[in-house]
Amino acid sequence: MSIYLLKTKFQNLLRPLVRLIYLSKITPNMLTVFTCLLSVVVAVMVYLLGGKFYIMIPVFMFIRMALNAMDGMLAKEYNMITPLGAILNEMTDVISDGVLYLSFMFFSNINPTILVIVVLVALLTEYAGLCALCVGSKRRFDGPMGKSDRAFAFGLLGLLIFLGNTAYLNHILLLILGLSLITVLVRLKRALNR
Repeated sequence: MSIYLLKTKFQNLLRPLVRLIYLSKITPNMLTVFTCLLSVVVAVMVYLLGGKFYIMIPVFMFIRMALNAMDGMLAKEYNMITPLGAILNEMTDVISDGVLYLSFMFFSNINPTILVIVVLVALLTEYAGLCALCVGSKRRFDGPMGKSDRAFAFGLLGLLIFLGNTAYLNHILLLILGLSLITVLVRLKRALNR
């Protein structure tokens, strides 16, 4: 089960806002780059302010999921798909994930080695999804720890830090790591079994 399965319902809620964005002459690429820049700003703020500012992580992860969904909807539903947009979408997602997840590095109860490995394997999950295109399959989003699932998990970590309940942070990271490795395997297997 993945949060990604809720995508259609989430998009239906966002559709009126996407129309408003379209009418405002905002392009999908503008929204994509804005989301990435906002991710960097939030990550820097978490790093600099720490402590109680970790509550921003779950809030921002939800906002980021909405913005990510809206840029894709804007491109597809208003015939604004471009090769540059496809590249920006993949690249900015990886940049945003990396900076947001690494902002946890300096919290004393987080094992930095585990965190870096989780971030690297998160990159692999996205790479595995893209590798499907190399064998003539469609981009893979399946598996138990896709982008939306990671956003939820890191939002949970931020909430736990905010609440002061930090005893199991590294256990959660190890769970994210294990599920991410399974996701890599699932995506590669399904890409080959197209």
